[in-house]
Amino acid sequence: MGYGRYSYTAHQQIVSNRSTKSREEVFKQRKVHPLMDPHGVKYRESRDSADHPNSLPIVFALDVTGSMGRIPELLAKQELPEFMQELLAAGVADPQVLFMAVGDAFCDQGPLQVGQFESTAEDIDRWLTWSWLESGGGGNRGESYDLAMYFAARHTLTDSMQRRKKRGYFFMTGDEPPFPKTSNSIVKSLLGTDLERDLPLETVVDELSCNYHPFFLIPDLGRRNVEAVWRSYMGDNVIVLESPQDTCRATAGLVALCEGLVQDMDDLAARLINRGSNPDQVGRIVRALSPFAATLDRDGSGRVPVEVVAPW
Repeated sequence: MGYGRYSYTAHQQIVSNRSTKSREEVFKQRKVHPLMDPHGVKYRESRDSADHPNSLPIVFALDVTGSMGRIPELLAKQELPEFMQELLAAGVADPQVLFMAVGDAFCDQGPLQVGQFESTAEDIDRWLTWSWLESGGGGNRGESYDLAMYFAARHTLTDSMQRRKKRGYFFMTGDEPPFPKTSNSIVKSLLGTDLERDLPLETVVDELSCNYHPFFLIPDLGRRNVEAVWRSYMGDNVIVLESPQDTCRATAGLVALCEGLVQDMDDLAARLINRGSNPDQVGRIVRALSPFAATLDRDGSGRVPVEVVAPW
């Protein structure tokens, strides 16, 4: 998948047409959409084409339980075009986006929903809004994040890796701890695949990291109580945001940093300001991404413009 050209104008029109609609009007599914049911799916594919000769696969695995459903709503009603525009402006010419929706396999009816890799505004938006945001949801003792990581690790094929040995990007949003293993019985029930044995989460993360740069995004500082457990699995690739509103620009910034498309955090901050981003938001993004940027030696001098520094 992933054919066709992206139009920022078309995408902006799509989200602006629904900006005042309720979540229920935007996300109309009341059960798992048949095309997002992962059962029996062998692979989701990100492929090169004449339009996209250097495809870059990007997976958004969104926790859709409880208050985490706010992030899919923000993407669908406001922010997703900005993610795509920031990537294109940074020099990522051929992004292909796949959406997953994640819940709790022990209590939700749709614990894993999987779209396709897409490039056009209409197709990217369609898979996002086909996600079923179950009312309530989650068990408050963990979510089945491992299933999304397992699916991306073993059930996606990308020309980026197969032709160029280049990893894609995997962004998971969440506010609960992970389950420590991927259960064979659950995988067999949901996907129809027999693992023969349970997989420790460490193994799943290692396999995912072979094909993707994996990140776990905590939506705000009030939910960083899960930070330590996630860092035990993913280290510096755990990003603590200050607001869910920052999800799209922060993830685009991570791609730009990893791809070497910005020199450092000072460069990223300047570009965001020059592109009209709110200075307060730029300050939040700089603070959230700087610890990871330091691992790449791209944290910069710290000379963030005074107007974007937090007023404490």
